[in-house]
This record gives sequence, structure tokens and C-alpha cells, in this order.
Amino acid sequence: MSKNKQGPSSKTLKLDVIHTTFKQAFELKKNPFPWIKALSAGIAAALPVFIGLLFGNLAYGLLAGIGGFTYLYVFNQPYHQRAKKIFFVMVGLALSVVLGTLVAPYQLGTAIMMGIIGASVFFIFGALKITGPSAVFFVLSFALATGMPIDQTLAPLRGGLVLLGGALSWIICMLGWFFNPHGPEKLAVEKVYRELGAFFDSLGTGRFNAARQRTVLAMKQAEDTLLAGFSNRRSSDMLKRLFLLNDHANVIFLEALELSLHKNVVLPPELGQSVRALADSIASKTKNESKILQPDQMQLEVEKLFVEIYNADAIMNEPVSKIHQEASISKPSLKTIFLGAFDKNSIVFLSSIRYGAILTIAAIIAYSADFNRSYWIPLSCAAVMSGATIVATFHRAVQRTFGTIIGLLLASLILASVHNEFIIVLIILCLTIITELFIVRNYGLAAMFFTPSALIMAEYSTQSYDFSFFATVRITDIVVGSMIGLLGSLLIGSRSASSLLNHLMAKTIRSQGQFLLVAFSGHDNELAIDESSERNKMQTNMVNLLTVYNAALGEIFKNKARLESLWPVIFSIEQLGYYLNASLKFSDRSVLSERELAQLLYVFETMAIAADKGRPLTNKEVPEIEGYSKIRHEILDLQKALRFSGEATG
Repeated sequence: MSKNKQGPSSKTLKLDVIHTTFKQAFELKKNPFPWIKALSAGIAAALPVFIGLLFGNLAYGLLAGIGGFTYLYVFNQPYHQRAKKIFFVMVGLALSVVLGTLVAPYQLGTAIMMGIIGASVFFIFGALKITGPSAVFFVLSFALATGMPIDQTLAPLRGGLVLLGGALSWIICMLGWFFNPHGPEKLAVEKVYRELGAFFDSLGTGRFNAARQRTVLAMKQAEDTLLAGFSNRRSSDMLKRLFLLNDHANVIFLEALELSLHKNVVLPPELGQSVRALADSIASKTKNESKILQPDQMQLEVEKLFVEIYNADAIMNEPVSKIHQEASISKPSLKTIFLGAFDKNSIVFLSSIRYGAILTIAAIIAYSADFNRSYWIPLSCAAVMSGATIVATFHRAVQRTFGTIIGLLLASLILASVHNEFIIVLIILCLTIITELFIVRNYGLAAMFFTPSALIMAEYSTQSYDFSFFATVRITDIVVGSMIGLLGSLLIGSRSASSLLNHLMAKTIRSQGQFLLVAFSGHDNELAIDESSERNKMQTNMVNLLTVYNAALGEIFKNKARLESLWPVIFSIEQLGYYLNASLKFSDRSVLSERELAQLLYVFETMAIAADKGRPLTNKEVPEIEGYSKIRHEILDLQKALRFSGEATG
């Protein structure tokens, strides 16, 4: 009888998880179609092939078309950053082809080099937080070169052709600079003011925490975007305005948070309307005229907030020479970024090692088993492992398998029936456009069109049109590669994130305590933002923590209740990090006594121990910080969150 009353068995729960995860792989996201990017990507892929065809050498055109993959790394980055990023991508793709040509005669060397390329690119993209397909197309370029006729003397020629195709992509992606040189930066700052308006509207409602988090995230993303577009040698007046506007949004946000802690202060709805008017002004490139609304009667604290909004309006519309304000610009060096990521507890570093190791194993299996065109096995493995979490990896495996089977049938039909080279160029154009349109909706749909495009570029010049052989071999290769990637990720990485979570929470909390000591001790009030090693350490730990937590949520068969109970802790740590970081922008910070600082350090250490051991926390007294009550308030919230999570897991 007791057995009948028991809940679902562990086996049943696991089957339910697998079934749900499988269904999620076929869900369509409701993202808008990126028409301009899709058309540009199609031109970047097809134009090199067309030029090669015009000059009477389709094989050279197809090689240059590999360089067209460069455009797939174009996102909404500032043009200053985009120019450098896309340049290094096209050089990297060309170098991958050169290395593939040179090591092609040596199977073991090919497998090892493929793993090195995959791990290195994966690490760089992860450390620099670069969006895009990561190492996939570098591995693809290398793999395609190993499948070409072996001739090491052709390495410079092949690499040069890929570089030319990449240069064409670079030109296409930079054309927008002539029309709107600071478009990405404007879009980022505009989003900040729109989220700030939503934050004002959420005050006193159940949406407050979610709106607060979105606002902080928007300001952080805007800061990253502005820093990416910043040049020490030359920055335009518009970029300076945008820096100042983002800094002022921080001031308005912090002032509003301070007021939200006082129950007797009522914030009028005109606040949200006013900051949205500023957002409209940023977006429309027109002067903001009489759009800032102001209530007839208001408290003195609210009036000060409206003054800050008027100041932001002046920054947007007044000549730069009349603006007596300097933007706080803090740009960490590449050395600081890479040293932070190159850590034994860094999820970026561990994921890169896993990526390279599994990729090497997949290549060794492919070459030792003597598969036809065996490079498609590690290539499929690389694509599957690009998922950010284990669940995402499972989704990629399912999507790539089903999408590729359909794509292979389409590619086989094209290769068997289309022998007009101009039609092939048109097909590559259409397939690439459709791929970019659907990649934002579902990876499996995109694989249906990307697969035939890549296969045509790799196989058309071989003039091999055996439909049944071609389709069977490719399906076998891609299914085997996808399974290796999925199994490798499950065996090596299924528990790595959750096992690091407690340690990284404690490490981040301790670094926040050290940063607070520096910021409010009185000795470093003139300290430049980018000179604070404590700040850099705190930000590095924060990035690692958020990455690990998101990865842990994607692990299969984990204690979801425990991970969900930790979300308030992660949220408070993230908010506290933002408040501490923002405090460093003000040179007139409060100076705390040694006793107060000692008490705060004690509080942070007890919170770190509780986080590390997963134990409930007894609340400790937190001293007042004059002018920064939001920091004290968030420390109290963090203590409550740690107590709740400790009780939930105890």
C-alpha cells in the first residue's frame, strides 16, 4: 500500500526530463527575422564564388567562399570593435586552412591540431564574451582543408584565397559605418533609458525586482558596448555624449533606489514618461523639445530626481563644449581579462579544455575507423558542443541530426541534378540567406539549409554525384559526430558547473568585501576605476559565477529545487556587485571607521562561509553607510537569501 502512495520513481522522472528536453529541441523562438544580416551574409558567401566563376576558376571561388563564413561572426557590435574582431576572424579562418593543408598527411597531427584550434578559439570567445558561433567555423575551415587533395605547397594559395573572401565580408560588414557610425552604441543607451522607464513604472509593484535586474543588465551591456567602441586615440563627440548619458542613467537609477527605500516618498508616474522621452530622443536623432513631464506638486527628493533627468536631457542636446562633465571610462586590459579566465576554477577555461579534448577524441576515432571524408565527424562534434549548457548540447545533437538528414537529402539532390555553375552560386546565396533567417528561430531549421550550403562548397568541385553513397556516408558521419559530442559532454561536463557553484559564490562574496574595504576606507577615494585590482578581481569572479550558475541550470538530472533556491543569492550578489562598482565612480564617498569596516568584513566572511558550506546563516549587524543605504540594504537581502538557501538545502 505504501508503495502505491509513493511518488514517481527516479527512472520515471529521468524519462520525463529526457522527453521534455527532446520536445524543447523543436520549439520555435519568436525572434524577429534579421533580413539585412541574412542578405549581407548571402552576398558574402556567394559573391566570392561568383567572382571565381567569372575568372574561369570555380574551385578558387569556392575556396574564397570559405572566407565568406567570416560574416557569420558579425553582430551588433560597435564598428570600432567590429573592424578588429572581423579582421582577426578572417585571418584565423585563413590560418586554419593553411594549417589544415600542412598537417593533412598526418592523421594524428590533424586530430591534435583540430583539438588545439577548437580549444583556443573557444577560450578566446568565452574570455572576451564574444557572441557568435565560436569555434565552429574555424574547425570547419580546418576540416575542409584536410579533406582537399593533399599538396602542402598549396597552403599559401589556399590561405590567401580564404583571406580574400574574408576581406570581402569585412568590407560588407563595415558599410553601415558610413551611414550611422555609432548606431550600435546609440541602440544600447536607448535601451538603458527604456528599461529605466519600466523600472520607474514598477516601483511599488511585484515587478520591481525583475525590472531592477533588467535595468542593471541593460546598463552593464551598454557600458560594455561603449567600451568596445571607445578608442584612446580618437573618440567622437557623439560617443562622449553616449558615455555621459549612460553614466547619468546610473546616477538616476541609484538615486531612485535610494528613494525607494523610504516608504514616505511617492514617485510620480511622470518619471517613467520622462526617461522614455529621453530614449525617443536618442533613437530619433532629433532635439528633445518639451517632452520631460513634471507634476505640479512633488517632494523635494523627487524634485532632485527630475533635476538629474533635465541634466541628462542637456547632455543629449547641448553642445559638448557646454557640458562640464567627464565620463568615467574604465577599460580592463586584455591581460587582465585573459588572466581572469585562465584559472583552474574558470568555467571558460574548463569548458575550453573539454571542448578541445572531445574534439581530438572524435577526430582520432574518425581517422582510425577510416570513415570516408572523416572530417565531418569531428565537425559535427564541434557544432553539437557549442551549446552553452548540457541541455543546449542535447538540443544541438537532436537538432543537428534531424536538420542535417533533411539538409543532406537536399544537398544530394542539388549535387546530383544541378550542373550549371551559375545556378550553384544562386543556390549558395539563397541557402545562406535562409540559414541566417532561421538560425534565430531554431538551430535545427538552420541546419537544414546550412548543411547543403557547406556540402556544396566542399563537394561540388569533386564532381561526385553518387546520390545514395553520398547521402549514406554523410548521415553516418554526422550522426556519429553528434553522438560523440553529446556523450563526451555528458561524461566530462555534466556535473562540472554545479560542483563549482558554492566555491565561486564564496569567492565572489569575499572579493566584494575586499572591494568594499578599498572603496570606503578613505585611503583610495581618488583611485582610478581601472587601477583597482580589487574591482577587477570582483568582476572576474562575478563573470565566472554567473557563467557557472547558468551552466548548472542546464545540467540534466540535477536538483533543480536547490538551484532555484540559490537564485535569490545570485541575484543579490549581482546587484551588490553593481552598487559597489557604481560607488567607485564618486570621489566623495563616505569614509567608514576601522570598527565599521571590521564589522563589514566579518559580515562578508560569515556570508562566504555559509555559501561555501551550504549552511543556514544567522543575520549579523550591518553598519550604516551614509549616502549608500542601498549597499547596506542589499547586504541584508543577501543574508536573508543565504539563510533561505541554507534551510532549503539543509
